[in-house]
Amino acid sequence: MWREMEPDQRIEVTIDGGHKVVAYSFGSADETVFCLNGGPGLPCDYLREAHSWLVDHGFRVVAFDQLGCGAADRPTDPALWTIERYVQETEAVRQALDLGKVHLLGHSWGGWLGIDYALAHPEALKSLILEDTVADMPASIAELERLRSALGADTVAMMQRYEAEGRYDHPEYMAAITLLNYRHVCRLSEWPAPVSRSLSDWNPGPYGAMQGPNEFHYTGNLKDWSRLAELPTISVPTLITCGRHDEFTPAGALKMKLAIPGAELKVFPNSSHMPFYEEPEAYGAALLDFLNRVAGMPKQSGR
Repeated sequence: MWREMEPDQRIEVTIDGGHKVVAYSFGSADETVFCLNGGPGLPCDYLREAHSWLVDHGFRVVAFDQLGCGAADRPTDPALWTIERYVQETEAVRQALDLGKVHLLGHSWGGWLGIDYALAHPEALKSLILEDTVADMPASIAELERLRSALGADTVAMMQRYEAEGRYDHPEYMAAITLLNYRHVCRLSEWPAPVSRSLSDWNPGPYGAMQGPNEFHYTGNLKDWSRLAELPTISVPTLITCGRHDEFTPAGALKMKLAIPGAELKVFPNSSHMPFYEEPEAYGAALLDFLNRVAGMPKQSGR
């Protein structure tokens, strides 16, 4: 079960360009789970709180507020909002904290970042965990359109009209997005406090530049991003997870499983985009089993 914990360390890291990001570390074990949160522009609270319990099982957990969010600096230069620069930032944090080889865990946008990081720095990884993410945005955008179509033709036409006009804040449009969020982002009637805390401090600058106005309409510089062709070069043990109702659907997860040699896939039947909150016991058991096998730790019963 996830629980809110205070980190043992809060470390400021200066990256190229003199900007500051802030890392949070739980525990001091040799085996490190290095978490890359979703967004972009979303503070890491929701992801670090969902995984800090791993310290009870022999793992150190590290997450960080990426540039542009949380306690990190928030520059406004749009040239900074590229996946290539975030890969460099991730490596700078790993080196600054002297983490050595890590179990890299990327959720949503953090999964795209994790894939590009794994391709650029394979020497830094013990394993790769891709959660609720995809490796092919054009195909995922088609899947998002399929999910939107369930709202009905009239609602889809309304959404498309406001999107064409750039009126993303219109109440009718926002109502449709809210419904999609509760179907495909988090299906809990009350969203956990760490999720609400991260969302309340979301920076739309990097999010809009890289993704778009919301989770279901992509206009940013990642809309054509795809790494399916490169995935077969990933050689570390890989776990892929998603929810059956995920905005990044099981179809996209299966594509990654088939492309990465030996990858494992776990689909959580009662979850959408956040199985670690929607089905914490089942999610935790699957994650811990994978980590223990990769790290060579004794099998543990329960969490």
